[in-house]
Amino acid sequence: MGFYLKDVPGIFEGLLWGLRTTVILTILIMAIAMVLALPLALARMSRQRVFRYPATLIVQVLRGTPMLLQLFYLYYVLPFAGIKLNPWLAGIAGMSVNGAAYLSEIYRGGIQAIDHGQTEAALSIGMSRYQVMRIVVLPQAFKITIPPISNQFIGLFKDTSLLSILTIQELMYTGQIMAATSFRFITIFSIIMLMYLAVCWPTATMIDVLERRLKSLPPENSPRRLKSRFM
Repeated sequence: MGFYLKDVPGIFEGLLWGLRTTVILTILIMAIAMVLALPLALARMSRQRVFRYPATLIVQVLRGTPMLLQLFYLYYVLPFAGIKLNPWLAGIAGMSVNGAAYLSEIYRGGIQAIDHGQTEAALSIGMSRYQVMRIVVLPQAFKITIPPISNQFIGLFKDTSLLSILTIQELMYTGQIMAATSFRFITIFSIIMLMYLAVCWPTATMIDVLERRLKSLPPENSPRRLKSRFM
């Protein structure tokens, strides 16, 4: 039951496939969540109740219940209603929608952080509200939200371990299978811990560097620059 150094190369090689699956899942889920989050954030900010109320309900439900429960519901409860999803579809859909709820709040905070005076200046030179949002607000909001989005990515990378309950062979599930057959629990889970650290630690360091650089950049769309660009 101890740590067996001689077993490390073989165990590490066996876990690499699980790590590869975890990385692919994280990138795929994050990409889907980022796309879904923007219309959800805009709907939350809409003046129209028909958009704002459903979006608010979705976000509150997804943020107010555990992700593990949501995955259980998609995979184990929906079949009773005649909706049967395979593990991959249930896992990717569940984590993508959950991530979109959190990212939508990050987007919303970034959009609301933009000085309203810039919107008024852009409207005063004849830009439509769609142009204002696309050209003035969203690029600046995205710059503001890069650090929290990156932190969300790190959290998602770790949360993919929840997919082991759906028998998806990501890093954690692969380790569980190997430990159950070899009884090298300490060695296997120690290597898994180091693998997570090897991905998360450098990523967190890069986020800190990126955040410092973004803070040093000047505003991109001042009213004067907008006027010179569109007048």
